[in-house]
Amino acid sequence: MDITQILGYFGALLIGVVLGLIGGGGSILTVPIFVYLMVINPVTATAYSLFVVGVSSAFGAFQNIKKGLVDFKTAIIFAIPAFIAVYLTRRFLIPIIPSEMFTFENFIFTKDIAIMLFFAIIMALASFTMIRDKKEYRAIASETTIFNYPLILIEGFVVGILTGFVGAGGGFLIIPALVLLAKLPMKKAVGTSLLIIAVKSLIGFIGDVENLEIEWTFLLIFTAISVIGIFIGTYFSNFIDGKKLKKGFGWFVLIMAIYIIIKELF
Repeated sequence: MDITQILGYFGALLIGVVLGLIGGGGSILTVPIFVYLMVINPVTATAYSLFVVGVSSAFGAFQNIKKGLVDFKTAIIFAIPAFIAVYLTRRFLIPIIPSEMFTFENFIFTKDIAIMLFFAIIMALASFTMIRDKKEYRAIASETTIFNYPLILIEGFVVGILTGFVGAGGGFLIIPALVLLAKLPMKKAVGTSLLIIAVKSLIGFIGDVENLEIEWTFLLIFTAISVIGIFIGTYFSNFIDGKKLKKGFGWFVLIMAIYIIIKELF
């Protein structure tokens, strides 16, 4: 085992610690860790990420269910189109994208580059929601009163497609939707989003099991380390203010997104 793999397993622990400390966001690091430290191709990395994100979110969702912070009705309405979209994306759409999409002079734009660039854009968007104050969501939510079922269904489908492409949970899109469209309080929106992420990520991964060769031993070890990290992060959350950490982590994610774009293009 070389130094980059050791750093990769440390990254698995970090993913869990961040999830435990700030309640989300850590899974956005999963794909870069798989690609740049574990040297796994982006298609497989996004598949593995779905499994890690799904299992990690399931642990978080279970904790929130015990606290009564999950709205099952809203979760079902959002999750059904989301898991249909993520499964179809992983099972049928990803496999038909050509390995080489186009060439420009000596530069070959490949499927792997496209996935990583799209992922970097999603990372940047996620970082903005971490840096942004959640009070803005509450202020907007208080201005409207309609529980918007059609928009929740549409957003669920869109989030499912995005999750299918990049292997990230999409909590930065789900939480604002649950606050603004379903009128859930912030804590309940976070708990409900974890259940939605768990279901759609694991169902999306099923689509990959049929297409890819899965190294189960490696994947289960990596996931187990992340889950241990969640318990460590949850413990330290009793002493550390997660809200202050979230903004700093948001800036870190933004820097990572810029790094990925530069690395893939230049």
